[in-house]
Amino acid sequence: MSIEAAIPSALRRLMQATVAWLNSWWRLLQFAARMLSLAFAPASYRGANLNLLARRIVRDTAPNLAWYGVLSALVSLVLIRIVVVTSQSYGLSRFALEMAVRVLVLELIPLTAAAFVALRTTLPEALEYSQSRSNAANTSDAELHQEFFPRVASGVFAVWMLAAVSCVTTLILAYLSLYGFTPWALPGYTRVVGQVFNPAVALILVLKIVFFSFAVGLIPMASSYYFGASYRAKVTHGLYDMVRLFAVMLLIEIASLMGNYY
Repeated sequence: MSIEAAIPSALRRLMQATVAWLNSWWRLLQFAARMLSLAFAPASYRGANLNLLARRIVRDTAPNLAWYGVLSALVSLVLIRIVVVTSQSYGLSRFALEMAVRVLVLELIPLTAAAFVALRTTLPEALEYSQSRSNAANTSDAELHQEFFPRVASGVFAVWMLAAVSCVTTLILAYLSLYGFTPWALPGYTRVVGQVFNPAVALILVLKIVFFSFAVGLIPMASSYYFGASYRAKVTHGLYDMVRLFAVMLLIEIASLMGNYY
């Protein structure tokens, strides 16, 4: 094959790949709009739909909360100790609390909470449910209300709950690690934490957790919605979903870092 013939072929493949990539993101936006409309629909919170939603949220959140709570507490203790010892060795003990709060609460906990829910719940459940579907082209309103929306909502809620509980736990552990079981250091502790969580930083933290939860809840189920039974022959597509999910999470994390430190 000549070079002149190879160049148009390469451009054609590049164009096809670009169109497929844009189409996948357009489908994701359409699916997100469907789930958002269901979130504001009163019918999603009535009768059998409410029971299914409540059971799904409890089933997906409670086990994750127990496991992640224990793991995050252990990791937080280790990292807090590392920060404290390092700060003392450089004569920066007064900055130990602020560094621990910024590293753990602002950066690590939201990211790890979202990754934990994605790997343990939303990605496996999306792949499992897509394999059980018979036809992706004929999705009824009942299936949207009873199958898709509860799975998306439970993924979103699980990230919120894990991040909130772990942030509070880490703040308590940071206080106990630095000051011990004494109430006298509480005014100074709350002052330092309040300086860290100024309105702008608190808003960025909340938005980061919200966008993480949307990515974790929506991206895996969008593939299940559009591909259905064909997903069974494309197990590698689950890998593609995982890569896309963590790419989105990385972009969100970069945006939050720019907002916090620039």
